[in-house]
Amino acid sequence: MENRKVARFFYDIASMLEIKRENPFRIRAYRRAAQNIENLADDITKVVVAEEKKIPGIGKDLMQKIKEIIDTGTLQIYEELKKEVPPGLLELLAIPGVGPRTAKIIFDHYGIVSLDDLERACLAHKIQGLPGIKGKTEKNILNGIQLLKTGLERKPLGLILPLAGEIIEALKKRSPVDRIEVAGSVRRRRETVKDIDILVSSSRPKRVMEVFTNLPQVSDVIGKGETKSSIRTRDGLEVDLRVVEGDCYGAALCYFTGSKAHNIRIRELAVRRGLKINEYGIFRGEKRIGGKEEREVFEAVDLPYIPPELREDRGEIEAAMEGKLPELVELQEIKGDLHVHSKYSDGAATISEIAEKARKMGLRWVAVCDHSPSLKIAGGVSIEDIRKKRKAIDAFNRTSSDVKLLCGTEVDILSDGTLDYPDEVLRGLDFVVAAIHSGFKQDQALLTSRMVKAMENPYVHSIAHPTGRILAEREAYALNLEEIFAKAAETGTCLEINAYFKRLDLSDILSRAAKNKGVRLTIGTDAHILDQMEYLNLGVFVARRGWLESNDVINTMGYEDLMQFLRKKRKDEGKTR
Repeated sequence: MENRKVARFFYDIASMLEIKRENPFRIRAYRRAAQNIENLADDITKVVVAEEKKIPGIGKDLMQKIKEIIDTGTLQIYEELKKEVPPGLLELLAIPGVGPRTAKIIFDHYGIVSLDDLERACLAHKIQGLPGIKGKTEKNILNGIQLLKTGLERKPLGLILPLAGEIIEALKKRSPVDRIEVAGSVRRRRETVKDIDILVSSSRPKRVMEVFTNLPQVSDVIGKGETKSSIRTRDGLEVDLRVVEGDCYGAALCYFTGSKAHNIRIRELAVRRGLKINEYGIFRGEKRIGGKEEREVFEAVDLPYIPPELREDRGEIEAAMEGKLPELVELQEIKGDLHVHSKYSDGAATISEIAEKARKMGLRWVAVCDHSPSLKIAGGVSIEDIRKKRKAIDAFNRTSSDVKLLCGTEVDILSDGTLDYPDEVLRGLDFVVAAIHSGFKQDQALLTSRMVKAMENPYVHSIAHPTGRILAEREAYALNLEEIFAKAAETGTCLEINAYFKRLDLSDILSRAAKNKGVRLTIGTDAHILDQMEYLNLGVFVARRGWLESNDVINTMGYEDLMQFLRKKRKDEGKTR
């Protein structure tokens, strides 16, 4: 959690420099450093102390600043900038769609420095009419405020899972727990979560509570009892711990995992059978007849075990009754990552370092997909350099027997739907994922036509982060998804589940809709530093929540089968032109 604290300093410095209209390269350096720190798998304090691991995008100067934050709790340049930038402007800059120029204009005219004041001003239509601000901008600001408020209330799963893991590991080591597991929306792997629920069985609940309320992650204790306690972490997240008897642990885990709607359905099925099911067990009359294991709950209502990710009352009860529950894709079935950036564009690692990371993760292959030339801010790869990359990957594959690399690209879909590389370049690549990186606010017809035209290209295998949404930061752009899914199925183009923790795009619901239309999915971490490849599991969680099975996700293919599959679309070139 210290990573997020240090990253916050760098994000704020970047924003304050932006307000002051400082050098954009300097701003970008702070922002990139913040992102890389936020995504480190290791605790930043341990990295700094050990001085063994280099942090991508961070040289000696920024490393000294990190040490200063860890040692003093603040940063001199940060404190100096705070004196120059009006207080509260940073809060306005956190609103999606509000840039430094807009924030400064609003402040200069009305002195507004809080979300609530800005929201009231927008609702009263006081903002439109200011220099450069129109009615549409005012509407976008209101949408941005709602996005931000949602983000303050709910946190991305990718940030919460490590914290939940830390707490569970600490309780295992320091307290007498017999069984322990995370429950609630974290166990269902929802893309955002409001709090963490942990369930324990123990013969010494008081000792468990004592350890829990004194963990180093605790900011304050909200409540402490013999069987339930609640704490707030230093990041403001609430964590609830319950201790139950071993004989009802399964029933309690089932109760505290399922959504409210799912649990109601289970209880209704129980009532029809003359049973009562709650967190204390399975009862016939006053007699408890089961509940030690979760499967007993489902058996009691004549259902097979329903995986936690499906317990949302989205048809899983009916599917279970009919014996049609999907055999959800498993993380261990995933053979590779279909979207990783290297030093050829804005990634921090060489192709051999990417391969070594894949090897450590037990992967068999990785698609190295760097940006195309038009995305200059991301160091888009020239045609000359992509040919060098092709040769380097071929040379690597000749000497590597266990891990193979695919020479790929994340090619921009330009404003007219054409691609940023000519076909002759795309033809020479193993994997092409196309993406929209500009014109997000174009109308639905234009955005949809751009994507459709890209999918009609026989060299495009997949569409990256298809809706463009960023959790709590940017809404999905306008697309006719029915048309997108139909064209993807028609052309044999896959759609990506982008596993980066702020994207998770396609979402679980849209992934399921795509599957139902006959579309196959890819999972790519969009990793720019090696640690981000660890987000592959988040993509699998989305797939599981989207009812996807192994055959729905092409990441489950071995290298030879994958290469054969990717060549198929090119053989069908005549059908798509």
